[in-house]
Amino acid sequence: MDLSFTYNFPALRGKQATKEYFVVMCPLRLIPKIFLFDEEEIPAAYRAQRILNRSRIPELTNYILDNPSDYVFSSITASIDGEIVFEPFNNNGSTMLDLGMLRISMDSRFLINDGQHRRAAIEEALKITPELGDETISVVFFHDAGLSRSQQMFSDLNLHSVNTTSSIGILYDHRDPLALITKNIVASIPLLKRYTDNERVSLSKNSPKIFALNFIYNTNRRLISKNKGDALSSDEQQFLMDFWSHICPLIPEWKDVMEKRLTPRDLRINSIVGHSVFVEALGEVGKQLKLDSPNSWKERLVYLQNIDWSRSNTTDWLGRAFLENGRIQKTGQTIGRTAERIRELLDHYYRLNK
Repeated sequence: MDLSFTYNFPALRGKQATKEYFVVMCPLRLIPKIFLFDEEEIPAAYRAQRILNRSRIPELTNYILDNPSDYVFSSITASIDGEIVFEPFNNNGSTMLDLGMLRISMDSRFLINDGQHRRAAIEEALKITPELGDETISVVFFHDAGLSRSQQMFSDLNLHSVNTTSSIGILYDHRDPLALITKNIVASIPLLKRYTDNERVSLSKNSPKIFALNFIYNTNRRLISKNKGDALSSDEQQFLMDFWSHICPLIPEWKDVMEKRLTPRDLRINSIVGHSVFVEALGEVGKQLKLDSPNSWKERLVYLQNIDWSRSNTTDWLGRAFLENGRIQKTGQTIGRTAERIRELLDHYYRLNK
């Protein structure tokens, strides 16, 4: 290899499955220049990477730009299709043997195995804030052994990864205003604090909890028509807190669980109020009542305690919260139908008592 025409990176050498790999710190400005994607028109069977999902790029780009002092990206993993030489800084057999200079021929091709969306987001962020170019990201290089090796690497990296649940994402998110108020609500209301699962997005029939954190987050989104990352006014935050404080004592079955007269398991089996379709339907109901009756929405919600929430009440909930086979199903349509029926029943009891 002609050492006059090489990329040179200080690197740490390691070994996995008898094969060497190298970890380097790469300046962000080099990322778009040396790391390439497979072209989209190449058939999938002949690519070593999936097609870039460009809809993800703006969100990742904004993440970098909006958090210049505390964004964090995991390593990019890439294959080198070309000649490489690793020169240890010290050849005397000491621990410095695996610290050295990685020299890569300039006609090599770099193929990303994991991190193509990070690479695209970095490229877009650099167009807006070029000074980011001096920052670095860690890159793990493998010497490419052909397309089959690169495809297998992509498969292995993604097959064994475990995505976090949306509830965990909400729990660990300290930037999203909606996530912050949701966690404050859960921490402030005894029923929610005791019976909210902060990790799962759905609850098994034997779960000791009534809610998953994402149930409450999604309901809050519906209540104030906001999305992740949107700013919240103090009035909106207060409305969310007031809403949950008001309704939690109004559902008889929730009160029974809180007072140990009913188990969460029996609640889910016999009632719709232990399922996300019901909780999110309440968000639609609360939003509409706040719009239609801004001064009396609390008064109208009081009649939640008069409604029969049992799954045996097929008149109200069959074809809405659950199907002919008795299975609870949460879709946009079932949430909407359930919310509509709840509003009708609230109006009925409100008029009845006027």
